[in-house]
Parts: sequence; C-alpha cells; structure tokens
Amino acid sequence: MHRVNVDELFAGKQSKYALVVGVSKRARQLTQTFEEEGTIVEEKPVLLAIEEIRNHEINLVEPEDDEI
Repeated sequence: MHRVNVDELFAGKQSKYALVVGVSKRARQLTQTFEEEGTIVEEKPVLLAIEEIRNHEINLVEPEDDEI
C-alpha cells in the first residue's frame, strides 16, 4: 500500500478541493486512455495522477476566491 504525504502535495496550493478534483480528473483521463489503447498497468490511475502532480508533470488550476 502506498502512503501519500498530503502536506507534500498540498505545498503551494490554496485549496485541498482543487487538489482532490485535479487528481480525480487526471485519474479519469488516464483510465480512459488506458481503456482506449488496451493498455494494462499495475499501478492504479489515482496513484499515477498523484505521482504526476508530485513530479510537477501536470499543473493544477485553482479557482479564484470569487469562483468558490
């Protein structure tokens, strides 16, 4: 089982909501891509999405205060 340091992922972010939404959206994109390509992966899409965010391979766009 993988342990994720949420504080590490949350560093520099304003909203935990944006982090959760970003991870879930990216995981769904990865799942769809894997299904379309017929790719079988050992890692779960959520863990892959978290790794991409941790490694700054993707950036999260956070809502402005007036958008919340």
